[in-house]
Formats: sequence, structure tokens, C-alpha cells
Amino acid sequence: MTEEIEKWKTKKLIKTLNLARGNGTSMVSLIVPPGDQISRVSKMLTDEAATASNIKSRVNRNSVLQAISSAQQRLKLYDRLPPNGLVMYCGMVATETGKEKQLAIDFEPYKPINTSMYICDGYFHTKPLDCLLESNSSFGFVIMDGSCTLFGRVSGNNRVILQQIREDLPKKHNKGGQSAQRFGRIRVEKRHNYVRKVAEIATQQFITDDVPNVTGLVLAGLAEFKNDLLKSDLFDPRLQKIVVAIVDIAYGGEKGFNQAIDLASESLLNVRYVAEKKILSKFFTEIDRDTGKFCYGIRDIAYAIEQNAIDTLILYEDLEMNRLTLKNRETGEVSFLFASGGQRNIGADFEVIEETSATDYFAENYNSLGFSVEFVTDKSEEGSQFCRGFGGIGAILRYKMDVYIHGEVSEDEDDSEFM
Repeated sequence: MTEEIEKWKTKKLIKTLNLARGNGTSMVSLIVPPGDQISRVSKMLTDEAATASNIKSRVNRNSVLQAISSAQQRLKLYDRLPPNGLVMYCGMVATETGKEKQLAIDFEPYKPINTSMYICDGYFHTKPLDCLLESNSSFGFVIMDGSCTLFGRVSGNNRVILQQIREDLPKKHNKGGQSAQRFGRIRVEKRHNYVRKVAEIATQQFITDDVPNVTGLVLAGLAEFKNDLLKSDLFDPRLQKIVVAIVDIAYGGEKGFNQAIDLASESLLNVRYVAEKKILSKFFTEIDRDTGKFCYGIRDIAYAIEQNAIDTLILYEDLEMNRLTLKNRETGEVSFLFASGGQRNIGADFEVIEETSATDYFAENYNSLGFSVEFVTDKSEEGSQFCRGFGGIGAILRYKMDVYIHGEVSEDEDDSEFM
């Protein structure tokens, strides 16, 4: 769950960086992979500054030097390179009003990023960050035909061949006279033994401590071998349950492995939606059974947070909702308000002293608030229903809770709640 939150934060950061634009080449994109040295990067920036000082255009020269200087200042905050590397974006970006402001972002990625990059351009280069959005889930592959079987594992962009066995099975033929039936029995027996051997190795490779060590399993191959394996009583039931795709390929061995990865890519992509469907199905089940262990809408969510009743908070990843920090103009008392749709019916007695995204707030504070957070999309049928019917925010509760009576909401009021 923590990984999914980090992915969501990275996805949002990439979106923000992609929207930023500068004048000329005033934006520095810097990625330092694990194992590099801060001293080398510092020297590189010094050399780049010396080169930039020769730019003829004064405006462009000053913009580039300012961006490099900002990167140098941020780099001084690090005594040594973080274990997962360092990502940095610095530069002058244009605001909505047409003015410029300094933007400087530096962070250690939540997992190693094995890319080295330094680019000074009119926009930030975020393509290398896409690897941070890839799932760490691994998938097993069994590539099976009549002459060999390959066992492989795929995780993100990493592809590993675990084991490969070869088998010389007799071909089917009608020759031999009275011996034809005996040849047929031998052929069937060898095929059976071959399937048994493949099933045993699959268990050895993809079962650890009595549970599958992969998220899903793909069976691929020529002819009917892959289907025979799936239907066989020799195939471990624990692996049968996690088969996510069966694909026909034109080749065997390593070439067939590459082809199977391409053909199964859509099924592997759907694994995230399977997890999304699972959490939303649980939410819908609580509603269908009317257990009282659910709530939705920011008003009831806010009340449930106050009661420490939430077990899992479910959020649409692009939810448009803000958390406002308010100050009473007369008493000076500080309070908080969640408001959706950008509306602010707070009254003249209050002053907004801070405004942040509600999703940012929940992603940063879910531990202290005492619940887990699950982000969902509107790409699946369940996700679309959740966003349309429940406003993109709901919760599964620890215990049955009576719905807080807020009173009727007039058409002039927004869907918001104080905390």
C-alpha cells in the first residue's frame, strides 16, 4: 500500500513538471543514479556553469546560470548520495499570470532509479521517472512446446530466464502396422511424463513457503501443451488460480518468451485493475448488505475520521477536493474544512490561511490518522461506478457506525465539512 501511495505522488509530480514551461533553456533536469558521487556531480555543474557563461544572449545566459546555481545550492544539502539516487528539477518557470518564479524540487526516489541525466532545456525532462510508476509485481512465464520448456520471470523491465529443459518427444504417425498402437501408447506416456516434469518444475520455481512467489502466471506455447498443463491434475492448484493469460506463440525458447511478454502485456496491465476491483467490490458488498461499516461523501468521511472509525479510505486518484485551514476573524480559532469542486462557502467570519489538496493531505497523514489509503482510477467498471455514484471518496469502517446527521443541504451549499 505504501508503494501505491509513492507511485501516486510520483505520478502527480510528473504531471506538475510536465505542465511547467520556462523562457529559453532555463530549466535543469538532473538525475543521479545510486553509486555515483556528489563530488562528481558538483564538478559537472561547475563545468556546465562555466560553459553557460559563454552564451551570447544575456537573458538566456542569466536564466541558465540561475538554474544551475539553484541546482548547486540544492546539491549542497546532501553530504552523500541517497541509497536510491537523487532526482532534481530546478529552473525559472512561467506562472499563469505570465510572470516567472523559481522552482526547485529534489528528492530521493522511493526505489532505485538507474538512469544518469543532465539536461538544460525549456522544459523538464520526466521520461526517466516513468520507471518509478512500473509495478514491482513479478509474473511467471511457462513457455512450453514439444521440444523444450522455458521458465521465466518478468518484473517491470527486468526479464530473467529461470530454467530451461529440453525434451525429444516422438512424433505422431500411423506407420508400424500392429506396432502403431504400441507407439501411440509410448507417445502418450512420454507426453504425460513431460507434463508431469513441467508441472513439478513450475511448483519449484513459482511456489515459496507454500505460497506463489509471483503475482500472476502466463502459460504460452505452440499446439496444446499449455492447455494440457493447465487442465492436468499434476499442475499445482495454487498456480492454477493465478494464471492470468494463455497465449499462442509462433516460437519456443527465448524468442517465444519475448513474444509471450508482448502478447500478455494487456493481461499484466489489468492486474492493477484486479486489485482495484477487489477493494471496490468489498466496499460495494458492505453497501449491498447494509452492514453500516461504510460511508461516502466528504461529510460522513470527516465525521468517521473524528470517530477513528475508518479502516480503509478509498480515493479517486484525480479527486478534486481541497483541505482549507481557516481562522476565525473574531476569536482567532483555527479550524479545517474539506471542500469539493473548488467551492468556498465559508462565510465572512473566516479567513483561509492555507489551502492544500485533500488527496495530498491524506497521502501524507494516513498513518497518524490511523487508516490505510487505496487510490483507484475510473478506468475499470467498478472505478467508474465509484467515481460517478460516490463522488470518488468512500471508506470501509472498522465497526458499524450510525451515519452522522448533517441536516439537509441547500442548493447553494457545497459538499464540505469542518474538522
